[in-house]
Amino acid sequence: MFADPSFWVGLAFLLVVAMTFKKISRAMTAMLDTRAAKIRTQIEEARKLREDAQALLAEYQRKQRDAMAEAEKIISAAKTEAARLKVQAEKDLEHALARRKEQALERIAQSEAQAIAQVRNMAVDAALAAAEALIAKSLDGAKRDALTDKAIGELAGKLH
Repeated sequence: MFADPSFWVGLAFLLVVAMTFKKISRAMTAMLDTRAAKIRTQIEEARKLREDAQALLAEYQRKQRDAMAEAEKIISAAKTEAARLKVQAEKDLEHALARRKEQALERIAQSEAQAIAQVRNMAVDAALAAAEALIAKSLDGAKRDALTDKAIGELAGKLH
């Protein structure tokens, strides 16, 4: 067996295969360790990205809740302001209507006063015309002249 060359070739073959296997296994182990480290790094990055995404999601959800609360406040304030403006507009309308009614009543009163004044003036004019006609009919020339002179004489006392 030790003298047989095929034994030594087989043994040499086994030694070469064992040494090659050892080198290959070291290289494969190193390669697998490198790949495992790379995968661990990728997993860690993915975990960090997931945590960041969850934090961003929570922040955006909080911002959305805050925005919704702010929108509700704005809507509530707008409704309150609209109600206040409606009440104010109704008051302003009532005041405007009362003022216009008062102005209309004043115009009616003025028109009545003008109409009464016109009727009085027309009555005075008619009475004067009738008195003038009556006096002209009933008085002769001498009496008329005497009354005219008397009225002119009294005029100076009445003007001062």
